[in-house]
Amino acid sequence: MSLPLISVVTISFNQARFLEQAIRSVLEQDYPHIEYVVVDPGSTDGSRDIIDRYRDRIASVIYEKDNGPADGLNKGLSHCTGEFFCYLNSDDFFLPDAFRRAIAQLQAHPDCAFINGDGFIVDENGKITKRFISAPFNLWRYAYGHSIVCQQSTFFRREAVIEAGGFNENNRITWDAELLIDITLNGRKNILNHDYWSSFRIYDASITGSQHYQEAVKQSHKLLFNRIMERDAHWYDAKLVPLAKLIRWTIDPIGLWERMKPLRNKEITL
Repeated sequence: MSLPLISVVTISFNQARFLEQAIRSVLEQDYPHIEYVVVDPGSTDGSRDIIDRYRDRIASVIYEKDNGPADGLNKGLSHCTGEFFCYLNSDDFFLPDAFRRAIAQLQAHPDCAFINGDGFIVDENGKITKRFISAPFNLWRYAYGHSIVCQQSTFFRREAVIEAGGFNENNRITWDAELLIDITLNGRKNILNHDYWSSFRIYDASITGSQHYQEAVKQSHKLLFNRIMERDAHWYDAKLVPLAKLIRWTIDPIGLWERMKPLRNKEITL
């Protein structure tokens, strides 16, 4: 049986130090049908030279200005034709055989719009610093801070992403979470698989590693809380956060075990 096409979008902007590893982690997957799209709105650090070296293996390269990452992802999405879809920042990377395993799970659950897997958090040198264990995605638990998933290990049915309207270009912080919320609000289901499919790089110079980013996430979460609960947060909502945490680990004992497993302190190499 022929395997379905997966469309992959990488958004790139001045991350030349890590970009080649990100690109290779897509192109060297043990999966025969990959449609790869790379979006770069104007890198000046040599990133475009790296992209051009792999251009014969990339289906579409988009060199045009955008209005931020969500806009860039929508531009990339507009060039995608695959049944399945995923995306990757240029300083992160997929682990070997991630596509084959994730798509097999989605094919086994045809009623599900997306699947979340686990990943590793790595430093700027690619050394594992901790595990990133995804939670079962649920709107109520997300509102209370205990349904966070590894974006890099999330795979979609492309039609569900399009049905949800793609990425909210006005959300410049948590566009990834908002997409999952939009898909779920459309009544679509999701599944979780505790398999390791990607590495998420956090380091001092990364956006995610900055204090400013963390504060912006808190403000964005307030807006998403309002979207889910259809009201502003009140003082008593803080009392429900521990309950959401307890429910998360009660319904997902495998995730708790994965989180408690000893960490192998070694560098990941492709």
